[in-house]
Amino acid sequence: MENLKQHFSRASMLEKIIYINIAVFVLELLISSFTGLYRSQLNFIDQWFALSSSLDAYITKPWSIISYGFLHAGFFHILFNCFALYIFGRLFTEYFTQKQLLNFYLLGTIFGGLFFLIATNTFPFFLGKSLILVGASAGVYAIMVGIATYIPNYELRIPLVNLYIKLWQLVAFFIVMNLISLSGSNGGGHFAHLGGALFGFLYVSRASNKELNLFENISKWFKRDKSNLKTVYKSDNPTPRRKDTLRKSDNQKKIDEILDKIGKSGYDALTKEEKEFLFKQGNQK
Repeated sequence: MENLKQHFSRASMLEKIIYINIAVFVLELLISSFTGLYRSQLNFIDQWFALSSSLDAYITKPWSIISYGFLHAGFFHILFNCFALYIFGRLFTEYFTQKQLLNFYLLGTIFGGLFFLIATNTFPFFLGKSLILVGASAGVYAIMVGIATYIPNYELRIPLVNLYIKLWQLVAFFIVMNLISLSGSNGGGHFAHLGGALFGFLYVSRASNKELNLFENISKWFKRDKSNLKTVYKSDNPTPRRKDTLRKSDNQKKIDEILDKIGKSGYDALTKEEKEFLFKQGNQK
């Protein structure tokens, strides 16, 4: 146990999310084995932590809108989700931070849960049915669509067939498959997938920069910003003197280098001198 604790503490955020999902799944199997002896259809974990389509049940278990994202219905369910999370999560952390990965996973899960509740309590197809939602898919879709929105032309290699496909094409395929399956046997789950995907797209396409803090900036989600994701500092002087042009060009080059560093490693990775330089440039009149 001590070795497991040390390994978990050293793991990346992506690995920790996968480990937690696997641990919860194993616990589900053990509990199901015992509850099955009493012919119980749902084990204790599903009863208290899965998201129910009943609004009355949700009110008594409000935490389920997040906790369902760590539960799974079977071996292939968790296998596919963890595999997709690993592939797209690694790519995500090449351009975003580990903390942002967790935020996308949790907020995507919440958006997916909201879509599930709205759909199952609105469309006649779901009325009269008692449904529960489990799975990390909504969080995975948030990460997958988020990174596809940021680098749509990035090419992924498909193993075995040695085929390369652009990220936006692969994500578009998954989205279309979900759309045509909304009235299927897992229609509620597909609505959850689309909810997570919508969060990933809206945040990356409309955020003013790549910095993401959980539950902060929510009011800015639907504010369109025509600038690039990275912040650009410009001089307010409309007629700079010619002798200052070269110096300002050098400063802008240094600013771009610092912003690239922030994009790859986060603001905390900057040195004290870089932070002071960026602060001074940002406050120049």
